[in-house]
Amino acid sequence: MSSGSNNGSAKNSAGLIVSFGEMLIDFVPTVSGVSLAEAPGFLKAPGGAPANVAIAVARLGGKAAFIGKLGDDEFGHMLGGILKQNGVTGEGLTFDTGARTALAFVTLRSDGEREFMFYRNPSADMLLTPEELNLDLIRSAKVFHYGSISLIVEPCRSAHLKAMEEAKKAGALLSYDPNLRLPLWPSAKEAREQIMSIWDKAEIIKVSDNELEFITGSDKIDDAAAMSLWHPNLKLLLVTLGDKGCRYYTKNFRGAVDAFRVDTVDTTGAGDSFVGALLCKLVNDHSVIENEAKLREVLKFANACGAITTTKKGAIPALPTEADALNLINQKKA
Repeated sequence: MSSGSNNGSAKNSAGLIVSFGEMLIDFVPTVSGVSLAEAPGFLKAPGGAPANVAIAVARLGGKAAFIGKLGDDEFGHMLGGILKQNGVTGEGLTFDTGARTALAFVTLRSDGEREFMFYRNPSADMLLTPEELNLDLIRSAKVFHYGSISLIVEPCRSAHLKAMEEAKKAGALLSYDPNLRLPLWPSAKEAREQIMSIWDKAEIIKVSDNELEFITGSDKIDDAAAMSLWHPNLKLLLVTLGDKGCRYYTKNFRGAVDAFRVDTVDTTGAGDSFVGALLCKLVNDHSVIENEAKLREVLKFANACGAITTTKKGAIPALPTEADALNLINQKKA
């Protein structure tokens, strides 16, 4: 879908996916497998999981909006521009004149996994207040997606809870990817408690294998560990397993879908790409969750999107189009 196709506006609410939370600049080393101190230079990459999801949706031809706060600085306006260029509605954006846009230095280890060092003390995203929320935009969402970083401090935590409540009252499907970033939390105990404090509200939850271990306190990544996180309001629980694909759990069935083999360069944004693809495919057809054959096809598509995202540095530049994903799926069939 061309970047101007949504024209940065969400006047028509059909199928709108609203993503809430942080958007920031990732600084990624120009070479893999080095520490931050050893890196000869850094590539500036827009990031932040909820923003990545919004752009993933738009890149796939879906209708996306982002709600969050940026600094009234060059990086903040650059990020606002990137949302617009990618067809994501910016009606939910606010800018803070007193705080900077968040920065993160991301180390790519030799296996493509990441380590983070954050500059947020405080950053603009942490200062979003409930009064600054665009409630009309939130109420027009068919799916409302969020993470847990926005729960760490006030006033953003209250804004998050208010946005979630308004979306739910308006009939949106609530989607949650905790997106654990331990260095941002005061302690592991606080992270676990706050992540779980809104657990029973979401109807779709996606966790990584590492997050499953962290939340359950178990070193087992199996069906019993996953089902210990089930709650009565939940419709779909997903556990992503990196290059081993994903597992899915619903009220009536469960199973696994294999990953696609690709040459991984950088895993940044792979989970966000997966989530964006999933939400795109079920925003207009919730019956996907009740039909195992349909769900498996959607998860195969989501796995393809996640895999493609790992083949380039940085999240947003690597997010695929629908044609890219179908091409990978068809290649593997051949």
